[in-house]
Amino acid sequence: MSFIGYIREEIRTIFDRDPAARSKLEVLLCYPGLHAVLLYRIAHWLWGKGFYLLGRMTSQFARFLTGIEIHPGAKIGKRVFIDHGMGVVIGETAEIGDDVTLYHGVTLGGVSLQKKKRHPTIEEGAVIGAGAKVLGPFTVGAHARIGANSVVVKEVPSETTVVGIPAAIVSAQSQASDLKHDQLPDPMANAVRCIIDRLVELEKETTVLRDRLSEYEALHK
Repeated sequence: MSFIGYIREEIRTIFDRDPAARSKLEVLLCYPGLHAVLLYRIAHWLWGKGFYLLGRMTSQFARFLTGIEIHPGAKIGKRVFIDHGMGVVIGETAEIGDDVTLYHGVTLGGVSLQKKKRHPTIEEGAVIGAGAKVLGPFTVGAHARIGANSVVVKEVPSETTVVGIPAAIVSAQSQASDLKHDQLPDPMANAVRCIIDRLVELEKETTVLRDRLSEYEALHK
């Protein structure tokens, strides 16, 4: 595919995923996610050819221009959409599959200082909500969804939704490409609710035992 053809594909991707897009010219001129990915392609090409400093300088220019920091060593697939994008950070050994959507404030970061794979792999079709932090060299499965501001520190299976700090699975067999935060359950609230329900049951059982003990003591006086 030619570079012009690639740009057209990226513009079509934005129209498919952002209802605010009104014209191709607007997308080309006003979408920082598009600018960041295009500049990343150049930086990644330079990095692959051994021009490490030029690659980093290009990525720094993209960061200055868009507020999105993508290390030129990262691997990014086709039709990746970064919506708004401010504050997005993608580390050197991160890998992103085709058709992934990232919202602003997402971090694909590492937790190791060793020179090895230390950033996550995001498989095709995954959606990562605003402000989410995905930290470590594990895999987020295909078509998984990560809720806004979640902190993910372990593998996420395909076709699941995770939310919370640390993130926990709240639903499986997800087929929607969008992330409906108003419909996501709160795992911590559910856990507290379960504890409260159990305490109520235990209190009832204690009351029954207390009554029986009182009856027993009355009979044996």
